[in-house]
Amino acid sequence: MYAKVLVLRFPPDIVDKPIITNLVRSYNLTFNILKAQIFPRKEGLMILELRGNKNDYDRGLEYLKRIGVKVEPIGQSISRNEDVCLQCGACTAVCPTGALHIIRPDMEVVFDSERCSGCEWCVKVCPAHAMRVTFDRHMEEETSISQGSS
Repeated sequence: MYAKVLVLRFPPDIVDKPIITNLVRSYNLTFNILKAQIFPRKEGLMILELRGNKNDYDRGLEYLKRIGVKVEPIGQSISRNEDVCLQCGACTAVCPTGALHIIRPDMEVVFDSERCSGCEWCVKVCPAHAMRVTFDRHMEEETSISQGSS
C-alpha cells in the first residue's frame, strides 16, 4: 500500500465536479481529507492522504493533473525557519504525526515534512513563530495574523 499526504488546488471551473469520487471509483484509491476549503467559482484547496497500490496511485495523480488540479507534496507548503527556532520542543508536544520530534540526547527538534499532515497546530504553539504554512494566500494571511505579524 502506497500513501502520501498531498495538497490539491482546484481551479474555479472544476470545484463542482466529483473529482475525489472519480479517484475512488476509477483508480481504486482511498483517501482521508485532512483539510478542505472549497467555494463555488473560487480556487479550491484540499489536503488529503491518498492511499492505494503504486500503479493506481500514479494513474490517479495523472488524472488529477490532466483535468487541471495542481498537486503538491505537503512539504512544499510547510517550512520551519531554523534561524528563529528556539528548540523548545513545544511543537513536538502537539504534533499528531511525529513530523516534529526531538532527537535525543542532543535535544534537537527535527522537522520531517514527509510525515506532516498540515494540521497547523505547531504554528499556534510555537513561541518563536518558526513554523510557516503557505497553503494559499488567504490561509497565509490568516496564519500571519494569528502569529501577530503583518
